[in-house]
Amino acid sequence: MTRKQALDDPQIAATAWARFRRIMAWMALGGTICVGLALAFLHWRVGSLPIHMAIATVLGVWLTFMLGTGLMALAFLSSGTGHDEQVMDRLKDEVPLDD
Repeated sequence: MTRKQALDDPQIAATAWARFRRIMAWMALGGTICVGLALAFLHWRVGSLPIHMAIATVLGVWLTFMLGTGLMALAFLSSGTGHDEQVMDRLKDEVPLDD
């Protein structure tokens, strides 16, 4: 019988997903700070912002920040749990190693 590895093990998976959620919560706070800075900068440069511009800025900055954070956090989750090592390289025999 083989031992469960990476995210197949419920204990490792629970720990990894808890860490992922903790990272995302802190980054949501960081994204909120970035939104505040962006709005302050626009208010300083433009003056009073129309409501549609403020909403677009909030959504654009925060969602972009969270998308980048989420993708990087998932990459760290995959690498940190050993999930990447479980991938089978089906092309390793077809690619020559020496150039």
